[in-house]
Amino acid sequence: MTAISSIRNLGPAIEAAFEAVGITSAEELRALGADAAYARLLHAGQRPHFIGYYALHMGLQGRPWNDCRDADKAELRRTFDALKDRHYDTGLSDIEEILNRIGVVPPKQG
Repeated sequence: MTAISSIRNLGPAIEAAFEAVGITSAEELRALGADAAYARLLHAGQRPHFIGYYALHMGLQGRPWNDCRDADKAELRRTFDALKDRHYDTGLSDIEEILNRIGVVPPKQG
């Protein structure tokens, strides 16, 4: 079994988070896929973080985290928001609330 931290962009902190939800190897993470694995983190109470989410996607593709560009990022944002809505039910994070208030992020339509 290969360590999760052997995957590009993923370090010890995310490795520990995945291990806490039962994903203990790079092989398991790859078989599960980025979305299902990230959903497990959210369901377990991990705070959503878009950059971490797309860094995971990029890493599983063997790409650096900062290789995520406009079209990729827009599609991943839609998927991230849907995952967050389904698996993380504590409302907006503090930073999202502030960004919404100043108009940087459009408010969610309820």
